[in-house]
Amino acid sequence: MPKILAFSGSIRRDAWNRKLIHAAVGAARAAGGDVTLIDLADYPLPLYNGDLEDRDGLPDNALRLKALFKGHDAFLIASPEYNSSIPPLLKNTIDWVSREWQGESGLAPYQNKVAAIMAASPGTFGGMRMLPHLRQILNTLGVLVLPGQFSLPHADQAFDEENGALKSPARLHTLVVELVRSTNLLAAGK
Repeated sequence: MPKILAFSGSIRRDAWNRKLIHAAVGAARAAGGDVTLIDLADYPLPLYNGDLEDRDGLPDNALRLKALFKGHDAFLIASPEYNSSIPPLLKNTIDWVSREWQGESGLAPYQNKVAAIMAASPGTFGGMRMLPHLRQILNTLGVLVLPGQFSLPHADQAFDEENGALKSPARLHTLVVELVRSTNLLAAGK
């Protein structure tokens, strides 16, 4: 049973990507994944600053996130698109977790991990322009990002108003099942 860390790149209470990550978590659990869903609002971090790191070391929340990243086999990430790229919250989180600590490479939380990435937006692109940027960052850190990805245009109309469920979940489920399957295959090959 692959251990999957799931989170959204948005901390806005009613964010479309928070709704999307909840739908993906349900699908991952149904596919046999052991999913830990976290909220980045529970791990506030200062804006990354090398001088701050030199003076104070890594913030406690960066160390907590680093341990969570290292303790999981895969990542399930839903993120909004800000100006055609990833939001500062997500980039800052990735940057802090990637810092070297006590002689351990900053790549340790990322290497040999698998990720499924997705985005939701009320616009017609569905966050699609952000996904290649996120893919490039994660690949650079050593994460195998699945070739498939999920973008949800018109997110303001994509969720059922009564129960909050995604109205058309088939493409999302396909991606999440592939994450569970690929993570299992890689773990079996170790």
